[in-house]
Amino acid sequence: MRHVWIDGAPADDDRGPIIEAPPVLFEIADPLWNDPILERYGDATKATLYARKFTQSIVIPPFKYSYGARINGQVEWAEDLLKAKPYSKSAWISLTSPGEPYDQVPCLIGLAFRIRDDRLVMTATFRSQNAFTCYLNYVPLADVQAEMARHLGLDRGPMRVFVDVPHLYLADLAQVLAVTRSQAFCNP
Repeated sequence: MRHVWIDGAPADDDRGPIIEAPPVLFEIADPLWNDPILERYGDATKATLYARKFTQSIVIPPFKYSYGARINGQVEWAEDLLKAKPYSKSAWISLTSPGEPYDQVPCLIGLAFRIRDDRLVMTATFRSQNAFTCYLNYVPLADVQAEMARHLGLDRGPMRVFVDVPHLYLADLAQVLAVTRSQAFCNP
């Protein structure tokens, strides 16, 4: 959120005005719902909804697509590849399809899995992401990674996240500033 607030510039979006920042790459060691910042500022009522978005193959309103439908089957392919070639850099899955309706192109567009130092490392690539609500995607993604690591008999390594267009909606700025100004955010 600070990256977008400090380095961003005004832009437009279908859902209203935003602040849009340059691309960002970061690593999360252990995304969990019981993180002190998520417990204090997160929306626990949405946690189940987002978990279903990642686990069920049906589209759950208000979403326009299901990550579960896009991920299921492909993760098994990536597991099989890593079982056959643990050194592989090719265990990438795409979550987009050519010719999709413009309003149904997912924000999460790809996942990569690698075995390094006897741990399963995952990279999540987002074409766009709301920096205020992104945690709602990160924790269910960590569950996808953890399940795959269990199937491979490995520990879960870090989750790398690349976001091409991180942004914040102006409508959320009061809440964003409350989080970024908090002592808990400054000194986790």
